[in-house]
Amino acid sequence: MLQTLAQKIIARAAGRDHVTPGEVVTARVDLAMIHDSGGPRRVAPILQDLGVGLWDKDKIVLVADHFVPGDTEEGAAILAMTRDWARRTGVRFHDGLGICHVVLPESGQLRPGMFAVGGDSHSPTGGAMGAFMFGIGATEMAGVLATGEIWVKVPETILIEWTGRLGDGLMAKDIMLALCGRLGMDGGKYQAVEYTGEAIRALSMQERMTLSNMAAELGGQTGLVAPDDVTAAFLHSVGGSVPDLSDLHSDEGASVLEHHIFDATTLAPQVAAPHSPANAMPADAAGKTAINVAYVGACTGAKYEDLQAAARILKGRKLAAGVDLLVAPSSKRDQDRAEADGIMSIFEAVGAKILPNACGICAGYGTYRLGADVTCISSTARNFKGRMGEASSQVWLGSPLTVAAAAVAGHIIDPREMLA
Repeated sequence: MLQTLAQKIIARAAGRDHVTPGEVVTARVDLAMIHDSGGPRRVAPILQDLGVGLWDKDKIVLVADHFVPGDTEEGAAILAMTRDWARRTGVRFHDGLGICHVVLPESGQLRPGMFAVGGDSHSPTGGAMGAFMFGIGATEMAGVLATGEIWVKVPETILIEWTGRLGDGLMAKDIMLALCGRLGMDGGKYQAVEYTGEAIRALSMQERMTLSNMAAELGGQTGLVAPDDVTAAFLHSVGGSVPDLSDLHSDEGASVLEHHIFDATTLAPQVAAPHSPANAMPADAAGKTAINVAYVGACTGAKYEDLQAAARILKGRKLAAGVDLLVAPSSKRDQDRAEADGIMSIFEAVGAKILPNACGICAGYGTYRLGADVTCISSTARNFKGRMGEASSQVWLGSPLTVAAAAVAGHIIDPREMLA
């Protein structure tokens, strides 16, 4: 029976030879990830009320990233509770090392073929590793932590193929904004989105993470990239083990719900106007919209390669008058690497404010939330009204290249103009 990659992973987790889209199965969870915002403070009271403990502490990962650095009374209290729960339970704990969706892959704990859940909507990021990973709420997570199992309705697969190669000045973020614009935020139909094609295979692991991360913005349950040599090399680099990858792909001829084909060679840098990623358009169609704040941050837009891309634009240039550049590297590991390679010094030279390795204003936390009537261009995944600050703030989305170019120009611009 021909199976998609999603079906193969779910079948293994369910102890089956194969599964059929639409059927409901009970699956064994290989890994569960929670963070300080939706983790212990939400699930611990449920577990206590049920009178149960954890099914397997070694398969649970806790990350402190939302309330870091704990610069408010509430944040400090939540972090203290999170750390206490970690000590008492003995779960694997990453404290202030960066955003969960970046820290988890770079820790080597996520592997191809895993069936995993996360207590956050951007948990599909794990699909870049060839793992079936999706987000769930606190009540479902409490059930997983207690039993190690969860029911799942086997999804259809929506195949999104990109032929050709991305041109200079283009990034995975441009692919995702284009998809949000063309397919809409319900284009994924809560099914398994699988990215394929020459352009996808040519992407690095961190760029693939951006694709899988923003499957959430497409409305998909998860976003998968079949593991290959790029995946294996990444796993080796982070000290992770590499399983047999030979069958971790969709069978040729396996039934899919939809198959979309796009040409990467024709794609222009994209931006999304307030207040939805679906408001996508080419950057040069934004009418040179003036900006006050440029934000390079979030799991979608501040990994090492994102920082590298932004610095490529900023090197030897100055920020436009009246523009604040905020940079929040998505993990300490990536920031340390950027420091060693001279990338952080480029940000410092232009006067950027360097923020903690945390979710920060992307999720509405921290002291740098956007003020009233501010216009910001951001490398984050979402630009919903009021998410990053005051409801009157206007947030545009773009790739790190596009964000950096706007910081220099003072308005939205096609970054290729500065790469010529």
